[in-house]
Amino acid sequence: MPASKIFTGFRALGYVSNHIPLQVRHHRKHKENYVITCVGKSFHTYNSSKLGIVSISNTHPDDISCLAVDANLVFTGCRNKVQAFQRGKQVLRTYEGHEYPVHLLLPFGNHLISVDTDSNVKVWDIHSEGVYLDMNFDNSGFQVTAIMHPHTYLNKLVLGSKQGSLQLWNIKQDKMLYVFEGWNSAVTCLEQSPAMDVIAIGLADGQIIIHNLKFDETVMKFRQDWGPVTTIAFRTDGHPMMVTGSTIGHIALWDLESKKLKSQIRNAHEGAVVGMQCLPNEPLMVTNAADNSLKVWIFDQPDGGGRLLRQRSGHSAPPNKVQHYDNNGKNILSAGQDSTLRSFSVTHDKHNKSLGRASYDKKETKKTGLKKDRYMMPPITQFSSDTSRQSDWDNIAACHRGKCLVTTWSYQRSTMGSFKLKHPRFDEDPKLKLATALCTDISPCGNFVVIGYSTGHVDNYNLQSGIHRGCYGETIAHNCSVRGIAIDGLSQITITAGLDGEVKFWKFKQKNLIDSCHLKCCISDILLHRESSMLAVSLDDFRVMIIDIDTRKIVRTFQGHHNAVTDMTFSPDARWLITASMDSTVRTWDLPTGKLIDCFLLSSAATSLSLSPTGDFLATSHVDDIGVYLWSNMTLYTFVALRPLPEDYEPDTLDLPATQYENKKADEDDEKEDMEMDDYDLSEFKSPEQISDELITLSLLPNSRWQNLLNLDIIKKRNKPKEAPRAPKSAPFFIPTIAGLEPKFANITDDTEKEIKSRITIGNLEPLSELGKALTADGLDYDKILNRFKELGPSAIDLEIRSLSPEGGGSIEAMERFLMFCNHVLNSKNNFEIINAYLGLFLKVHGDTIASNPTLCSVLETLSSCHLQTWRNLQDLFTQNTCMVNYLRTATL
Repeated sequence: MPASKIFTGFRALGYVSNHIPLQVRHHRKHKENYVITCVGKSFHTYNSSKLGIVSISNTHPDDISCLAVDANLVFTGCRNKVQAFQRGKQVLRTYEGHEYPVHLLLPFGNHLISVDTDSNVKVWDIHSEGVYLDMNFDNSGFQVTAIMHPHTYLNKLVLGSKQGSLQLWNIKQDKMLYVFEGWNSAVTCLEQSPAMDVIAIGLADGQIIIHNLKFDETVMKFRQDWGPVTTIAFRTDGHPMMVTGSTIGHIALWDLESKKLKSQIRNAHEGAVVGMQCLPNEPLMVTNAADNSLKVWIFDQPDGGGRLLRQRSGHSAPPNKVQHYDNNGKNILSAGQDSTLRSFSVTHDKHNKSLGRASYDKKETKKTGLKKDRYMMPPITQFSSDTSRQSDWDNIAACHRGKCLVTTWSYQRSTMGSFKLKHPRFDEDPKLKLATALCTDISPCGNFVVIGYSTGHVDNYNLQSGIHRGCYGETIAHNCSVRGIAIDGLSQITITAGLDGEVKFWKFKQKNLIDSCHLKCCISDILLHRESSMLAVSLDDFRVMIIDIDTRKIVRTFQGHHNAVTDMTFSPDARWLITASMDSTVRTWDLPTGKLIDCFLLSSAATSLSLSPTGDFLATSHVDDIGVYLWSNMTLYTFVALRPLPEDYEPDTLDLPATQYENKKADEDDEKEDMEMDDYDLSEFKSPEQISDELITLSLLPNSRWQNLLNLDIIKKRNKPKEAPRAPKSAPFFIPTIAGLEPKFANITDDTEKEIKSRITIGNLEPLSELGKALTADGLDYDKILNRFKELGPSAIDLEIRSLSPEGGGSIEAMERFLMFCNHVLNSKNNFEIINAYLGLFLKVHGDTIASNPTLCSVLETLSSCHLQTWRNLQDLFTQNTCMVNYLRTATL
């Protein structure tokens, strides 16, 4: 039994990159550079031209620890296993033998070099998957931290260590050739320079050493003051530039001719720059970092520096709240702890967009940069949106952690709005300086936003102008903090919920109290389903209550969670209520029966969830997870028995989905197909030729193959040309003339014209046709004959049937066998329309011959009774349906 009856993992959104260095591969046929980044248990392939996603690999059993590429394959290290992927997603080969996790990979011609955390170096044969060489190092003496192959050094490797020394090895002879003493600092990275025999060495103390391997001489030294060197790259477009990355996100550009710092890109990433590659023969550079971003830089600045050309990014910190934006359920709004508001598309990642980061002053933020932005606002904790006036003004209102002001955002313009809604009372009264905006809701018309505060105040603002339009209650709406706000579907009633368990109903326009409902426990959150007027209220004792806002009564109470309820969502028809809790469970409650119908555990607790307006996907965010996960609703495409679960039900754990939906059956079928196929070809359903012997089945032939058989002679006569084609008269070289005062041309007699003589047809002495031979053969195979008829065109069928008579080269036996063939097909009730067409043509052509032969007449009587019985059944059905249609058309219902 699956962990969940209703939901199954579909895929994860918002993942771009992590702390594993990126890899770049050039595709000669496509003339394109592809960038490969790691996203946990799988890797993504992007094109460098637009950073569009090309493919997503299959899922690994654990997180990927390292990446490497060659001309054809992508190599990944996961635990103590190395896998080779073809076409960016399918596992082609697996290399097993390490005892410790693999953390370094290097393709080396037909070999692959892997290094584990215990400094065990293995050289694999890529095709045979066997170990070519095995080398062991002692971590206390030489712990391998970097590896590279110097250009033009045949079978040579350079190994860098944590102790600072380097070793040059010949892997063919399994021999160490030379030891480089080092520079008293751990080696963090090695990179080949465009010059022969020269490599760049990055150290943990910030030094960059340009070293000549042939003479063991240091050519030049650089030092960056930003900590260890994380990555090194060289430009290959004709400029002698070296680029280095740091742990704090800065990038330095070094001029190798003048041996000095040329330029720098500060705050290129919010974390350590772990991967960097300069694209070959282009002024472009690709970088990635653990901040979940992938960026392309172009070197076109006057000082030789680079600027950001394009980027692809997601949340750098876990989302606080997710919510479907529009009615078609294709976009999901996500507010993260990085103070950004993003939109993720369910259909394709190219529709993802960022609405920006919350800032007190957007202009100053652009000047100072995002990383050291002193104008950055705290993360968004709650937000509400409405699409009715999205093209006119801001349509998103967001509350921020610890702040009493509410910001507005525009989804269509993808930016933060100009209004920061804050009542003057919070500045004037010292007692209200610690007030916090906790909840908000936008009216269905899109004109107003209602905000609830921790001080008990509830304010109403106009979204178009940002003007305060009144407050609920004489001074305050509640004597405690407001935990939830909802506006009904007609903008007539405003519902507020206080921490003390009081739910109040207000007139939206007049703002006077109508009614209230008191609950015996503190309220944590509320959610209104506007179409059904059902209000879900989550309590601090882990219960969830359903209140009908029309009658203001409690209609359902759900209990079963063992920790605080983090979020709730209704199904589109309000039949289900789905709740998430800090006990790591997601529960689905059936409102009509008041029972729990589905429950499953997650590896990490869900902090927010949202079911799409179409009901196809459930979106969730989780603790310490930057992704947004989609779960498919299986009830839309398969039968699910939604029986209530027992009270002692123990839920099973459901794994979080990967960045690509995986169908295990499709994967098995795909392995059997050609390796050059780009997508999975799922086996199509093939319908049987005949569902049942009791049903009359038609053939799949087009109507033109059988419908005009009876009228074929008329069609041929109509299409026959009126005159036979004549050869054009040939003019003589010298045109004869008649003598006279006026020269005239003489009439030319055509000697080529000959009198067409009548031809007498003696008779057709041709042998029996192929179908005639098949009919008169000893072992009569009706299926073979029928298939042969299906392959012929109308004219060929007409010729075959005419040739069955004795005058056409056939025989009475052949005609008798043809009638037996028609009887067999009619009894099978298959290919009904074409056998009737063949039989009709046969009777039309050979009617006189059949009437004069008693044997053919007796066979035809048997055939007639079989045909009549079959046709009556079909005619009765036609008559019944015709009567029913006429009755429905004319009767007064």
